[in-house]
Amino acid sequence: MSNPEQPSDYRFQAEIRQLLHILVHSLYQEREIFLRELISNASDALTQMRFELLTNQAVVDPDAELAIHLRVEEKDGEKWLYVRDSGVGMTREEIVENLGTIAQSGARAFLQRLDEGEVSAGDVIGQFGVGFYSVFMAADLVRVVSRSYRPEAEAVAWISRGDDSFQVEPAEKPDRGTEIQIKLRQDAGEFASAWRLREIVKRHSDYVSYPIYLDGEQLNQQRPLWRRSPNEVEAGEYNSFYQQLTRDFEEPLAAIHVHADAPVHVRALLFIPAVRDRGILAARTEPGLMLYSHNVLIQPYNTDLLPRWLSFVDGVVESEDLPLNVSRETVQSNRFMRQLGKVLQRRVIRRLEEMGADEPDKYARFWQQHSRTLKDGLAMEPTTVAEAIPLLRFYSSRSTDALVSLDDYIGRMAEGQEAIYYVLGDDISSAARSPHLDPFRARDVEVLYWIDPIDPFIAPLLTEYRETTIRNVEDADLALPEEAEEGQAGEVVPEPDFNRLVGRFVKVLGDRVQEVRASQVLKESPVRLVTPEGTPNREVQRIYRYLDPQYEVPRKILELNRRHPLIADLAHLASARPDSPLLDLSVEQLFESALVQEGLHPNPAEMLPRIEKLMAIAARAARDEEE
Repeated sequence: MSNPEQPSDYRFQAEIRQLLHILVHSLYQEREIFLRELISNASDALTQMRFELLTNQAVVDPDAELAIHLRVEEKDGEKWLYVRDSGVGMTREEIVENLGTIAQSGARAFLQRLDEGEVSAGDVIGQFGVGFYSVFMAADLVRVVSRSYRPEAEAVAWISRGDDSFQVEPAEKPDRGTEIQIKLRQDAGEFASAWRLREIVKRHSDYVSYPIYLDGEQLNQQRPLWRRSPNEVEAGEYNSFYQQLTRDFEEPLAAIHVHADAPVHVRALLFIPAVRDRGILAARTEPGLMLYSHNVLIQPYNTDLLPRWLSFVDGVVESEDLPLNVSRETVQSNRFMRQLGKVLQRRVIRRLEEMGADEPDKYARFWQQHSRTLKDGLAMEPTTVAEAIPLLRFYSSRSTDALVSLDDYIGRMAEGQEAIYYVLGDDISSAARSPHLDPFRARDVEVLYWIDPIDPFIAPLLTEYRETTIRNVEDADLALPEEAEEGQAGEVVPEPDFNRLVGRFVKVLGDRVQEVRASQVLKESPVRLVTPEGTPNREVQRIYRYLDPQYEVPRKILELNRRHPLIADLAHLASARPDSPLLDLSVEQLFESALVQEGLHPNPAEMLPRIEKLMAIAARAARDEEE
């Protein structure tokens, strides 16, 4: 049995030495994290002391401030960093137990799985309490001096160079708590700089519950805004915190303060930025939420809690129930995290829905800035469409200057209307001129304008809302409300003449079209192209011409309007003067104009020579009439 008055040498077990090597050289990505870990351990010791003091005043230094002190020193050309707390401290037995072992029972099995390639170094998450050992990323030597809060306990020191052994010896320490004395490596001298320590504390430990001092100066804010009750916080404080967090000089469109204890414990402060791109001075350079546990930053950019279509949301989330990995750099993926994410997602969606209903101008600003993020995220995470679809906004045939929600649309559907209709276009003007709108104008049925370049990608995902089908106006089998008789205008081309014209279209266009037929819906437009039923990916065909060098125009059905004057004149020309050059030129031009309207023409400039020929024929005919 060793004499507690004498130094004792201990040797780490082989698997512990190997695990220590992994932790120091493989697991942590940034060396500064060691200070975060030491502060976190100190905070835990202070919390234990705080609870002890609730029922027991017979302790060492009962009136000592619960705090963390940092100090730097240079002696004999060597730089030292000191981290001291007034927490519960450790006895000799506790320091050997806490700093001399690393979950020995599980280490061997873990290392065997690591050797067999079944796990990676990061998979030590949640298995070993070894955050302290990250100190050896920056230390040549570490001396931990501790005195337990128990009055009869003696001070003890733990010394190691991070190799295969450590020493435990008696020490002098009149006050309660633990001091970690770190002899810094030559390449880690930055951690003896006061400004660097301030930066690290500000980044990782600004909201630790206990004051962190450096040379008498408190470095941390200590009481985080998100931990305060929402009724204690004024709007100006939210804006100030947001601007400090992001360096965005614009006030956020909304602040969402979350306090919940069921189904999960969470304290969060989320923001919807007013602008998508904040510029080069922004403090937040990537999407994601700052994730805290026990007031310690765990992840600066967590992207697991909200879906991609809400990645524009910024802010802070904290939960004391959070399951952490050993390095606190990764959060275990489990049921708790999914529940936490659902709570946050519901709150964000609720706030956006409130904004859309009560503050339409503000929502229009939100939509202008963040709709692309929302839609891009939906395209990549189609399983989340049901949650996002109420937030979507569009212009429409009835509203070209104000955004329309699907709820707005449903609320003013025509009598007998069974579906929500949309048309794809490049902009409001091109969408409004689509020939597919003819039957909808005749029936006063509203059509949504889907004019964002990403809309064709998400169109296949948006098939239904509130038990109402969402349909493309290009559908060949539309079932529309009955049209009033007075809506029927113009003489119908006689069937023999019309069939002759159809045959000419088929001859000229060949296999570029699947079928040429009479339209049952066209009113003001001479022709339209419709997609054969069952054609996959029809909405994204208009995108393929930009992405695919081998793009080929898809074969569609060409419909002719038997009541349109132009079709009537061409039918007459096909019967009276079938050799006229105007006939084939007109057929080609009508087809390619329809391709342009559908956003499918691979090179509209190719039409120019034909248009010039048509103009020349028209000019010659006009001159002949004058003569």
